[in-house]
Amino acid sequence: MRDRLASLRALGSVVFLSLVAWVARDCRGADDAPRADIVLTGGRVIDGSNTPAFRADVAIAGDRIVAVGTFPLDDKAVKIDVSGLIVAPGFIDLHTHSDATLVKPKTRSNLNYLMQGATTVVTGNCGFGPASTAEYFRTIERQGVGTNVIHLIPHGTVRATVLGNDPHRPTEIDLARMTELVDRGMREGAWGMSTGLIYIPGMYARTDELIALAAKVSEHGGIYATHMRNEEEKLLDSIDEAIAIGRKAHISVHISHLKANLKPNWGKVAEACGLIEKARDSGMKVTADQYPYAASSTKLGAMVVPDWALRGGVSEFRSLSSDPTTRRRLIEAIEAELAKREGGAALRIARYTPRPDWNGLDLVAIAQRERKTPVAIVIEIERNGGAQAISFGMADDDVRYVMRKSYVATASDGAAHSPDSGDMPHPRSYGTFPRKIRFAVDDEVLTLEQAIYSASGLPASILGLTDRGLVRAGAFADVIVFDPAKFRDAATFEKPAVYAEGINHVFVNGMHAIKNGKYMNTLAGRVLRHDEKSREK
Repeated sequence: MRDRLASLRALGSVVFLSLVAWVARDCRGADDAPRADIVLTGGRVIDGSNTPAFRADVAIAGDRIVAVGTFPLDDKAVKIDVSGLIVAPGFIDLHTHSDATLVKPKTRSNLNYLMQGATTVVTGNCGFGPASTAEYFRTIERQGVGTNVIHLIPHGTVRATVLGNDPHRPTEIDLARMTELVDRGMREGAWGMSTGLIYIPGMYARTDELIALAAKVSEHGGIYATHMRNEEEKLLDSIDEAIAIGRKAHISVHISHLKANLKPNWGKVAEACGLIEKARDSGMKVTADQYPYAASSTKLGAMVVPDWALRGGVSEFRSLSSDPTTRRRLIEAIEAELAKREGGAALRIARYTPRPDWNGLDLVAIAQRERKTPVAIVIEIERNGGAQAISFGMADDDVRYVMRKSYVATASDGAAHSPDSGDMPHPRSYGTFPRKIRFAVDDEVLTLEQAIYSASGLPASILGLTDRGLVRAGAFADVIVFDPAKFRDAATFEKPAVYAEGINHVFVNGMHAIKNGKYMNTLAGRVLRHDEKSREK
């Protein structure tokens, strides 16, 4: 019955888009030209469906694409010659941590993503973010936003609301309260639920808890997106758990930032993909995303500090690190983790507010400067509230292997960011999507059509978006134009807060957000609420 309903919903979506396209074709003047506000002429269209590029004009009226192909031009329309350039769907970033920055005046434009060609971003990832979808959406709509925003219910926030950082299994009453919060979030327009199973408190959730909550999400046609329990030595076990959750909850599974971290695990991505493909062959919908870098980034504490020392917050950490007995235990645990990361040389501080002069330096360099040990530096950082760090722990060959997979989308794992922030973030916040173009055009790891599909049509399909992610009559006019020879990431690990180069035009809901490479000071983005009636499972 579930599959039959999904088929009917998918058919309804196709019929709707066909009707919109028919209306668009019918709205023409006496010369048979589609009535349009803007027509992009002379470009090569890569429409996001992973099919070959083709020469076509693209007409936009209001917030929709009304024609793609060869047709008479409306005399009243603004014509933009894009000869020699690529016209593509606006990119959809399935995995960002822009929850807080999108509601701040300096970063609500999401300009670092617009300059990458991203027109829609997903928040609420890794189990973190606003628990109230309705309140979050109201704030965005009140203030305006530069890109479209989709939200996932963050499991970690839900669990913390009910249990705090308690590691114990929830009681029936606790689970009922958590389920109620998940149900409310879905009714308020969330597109699914995310988990962060290496973070407090998400790591304390047993599999049965996740199945129960995911099953509620499934009732609304949402997805289960997961930062799995382990991306290192237990990578394969973690994938098995994610698939088991999907199978038992009858829900689509999406694996966030697929990777094999730390050198002893390099090469495991082949086995990981094998598990995903086996599940897909059995009829499950299992997908993944990836940022095209060999370095990751998250909280320093999550990488090298045991959870028992972080569970009680900063004040308890200070107490534990001051007690001689627990301090010795803490030092041993941190030393063991640093040993896996070149003694700390593979960990670079991205943001540490008390000492901004440490930003951009690795732990060994900081320790040498301060005449301390790397462990002492970690303890000092955690005593002062923690830091964001970059970990150089992946293999380039693994990155290339994963990006070739047809079910792996491109996603940044970054955030809306301002270049004058003073921190040294992972360059993925500025360069993810044009870097993927680099892998296609310069390195020929995949085709340009595949690279664009991984950032548009594929993520739209994963979410169940039927009217974005494609350059097609009837779809919303989220459209980008770029020169494939010039569209590249300019952000590096040494200078990460640098806008991408080579984007010519970006349209968000039909509005010109980037024109001839310049930001037009528009806030054309919208909150996109999940409509379970049209969700393609």
